[in-house]
Amino acid sequence: MATKDITVPGLDPRFSPLGLFHREQSREALQSGKGNTLRLALERESGHVSVFETAIGDAGQAATLLHAERLAKFLLWSVGGWRLHVSAPREVAQHLVSTYSRGGVRGFDVELMEKVYEKPFEVVVVEAGEMPAARESAMALGGNLDGCRIGFDLGASDYKVAAVRDGEVVYSDEFPWNPKDEADPEYHYNHLNEGLRKAASHLPRVDAIGGSSAGVIVDNRFMVASLLRSIPADKLPQARDLFLRLRKEWGVPFEVANDGDITALAGAMSLGVTGLLGIAMGSSEAAGYINPAGKMTGWLNELAFAPVDINPEAAADEWSGDRGVGALYFSQQAVNKLLPAAGIEVAAELGLPERLKHVQALMAKGDPAAAAIYETIGVYLGHTLPLYSEFYQIEHVLVLGRVTTGEGGNIVLKHAKAVLERDYPDLAGKISLHLPDEKSRRVGQAVAAASLPKSQANA
Repeated sequence: MATKDITVPGLDPRFSPLGLFHREQSREALQSGKGNTLRLALERESGHVSVFETAIGDAGQAATLLHAERLAKFLLWSVGGWRLHVSAPREVAQHLVSTYSRGGVRGFDVELMEKVYEKPFEVVVVEAGEMPAARESAMALGGNLDGCRIGFDLGASDYKVAAVRDGEVVYSDEFPWNPKDEADPEYHYNHLNEGLRKAASHLPRVDAIGGSSAGVIVDNRFMVASLLRSIPADKLPQARDLFLRLRKEWGVPFEVANDGDITALAGAMSLGVTGLLGIAMGSSEAAGYINPAGKMTGWLNELAFAPVDINPEAAADEWSGDRGVGALYFSQQAVNKLLPAAGIEVAAELGLPERLKHVQALMAKGDPAAAAIYETIGVYLGHTLPLYSEFYQIEHVLVLGRVTTGEGGNIVLKHAKAVLERDYPDLAGKISLHLPDEKSRRVGQAVAAASLPKSQANA
């Protein structure tokens, strides 16, 4: 009997990891002496620029065009931006220009970036010497627990608030709401303000307010968010300024960040580490990042849309239409995708959360088919972390979310570590993988969010 290769996803043998493809293409280009250099610089708000450079192969090869396009896509969704500077051989540069245009294959990505940054998206071809220099942002947000604070965490069906005094929670509660179906932005404003006032009633004063929310948030403004999906275009500017309005009313330091970044912040605070990438495997893939200096970068970190698999027949994301993106490998969608290969049948009417619960119930009974799903996700993760490490300085990875609940989470980490040790030994000893423990659970989203701004006395 052949020995099972633990670095090949058993339920998805055609998985072709972008991280491995990138390594092989770059190494071959360097060793052959016939390679080229791809330089990308992505410009975003306030003149911030992120730069990425790598070796690529012969410009006339299809593999080289694929290599360049997938890296550009990854950079776009990890960092975010509205102007992409490209220095590369003519064929590669023109391929990126045509692909990332409103009528191009990646028109979805172009239009989303235009919504986020409120500017027309453009690809600018330049000579190597004309590439802009890196100008990164680094925000020292979080970890501030002095004084009297309020933290909130906005979800699709409820929002949470917590009153925190010198690091201790003195009040917390959840409030139901239905923001995605409300067309009046005053609904969102009044509901959240009511929760803040209830939290404030448990404090002698309010020194700072911090928040966490799903969606793309830039400079404390909603740019893209499902919570605002029913608001008409003429009222959208008012809705986007929700947090700015609240900051003005309360008159205290007020900071809001994406829920992925707050997840990473909570993990960094509880583990006492920096250089941490948080990956939440829930209804989709959410990610957040705290750099080695313990600061937030202001990047999008929307890794659900970032590619991880170059198999041309990989499952397509239903929203963007792109194939092989993170949401289909690290979420409930991944579990659902793997059900047929695992031989697990579920009723057609069951939603993704119920399908996950069914797999978890089988896992609790030791079902090998359910275990195979978690093993496959673990192999996905092991091959994807080297790709993530090309764009993020990672020392720690915190893996959490409903998909990792129970024994399944342990299986995911076990197989991810096995892949790193065999196929990426240069990284295996440099990246520590973690699941949430009781200590980290005590630093919840709302509490971590409350720690975002410095208090009024120290602002």
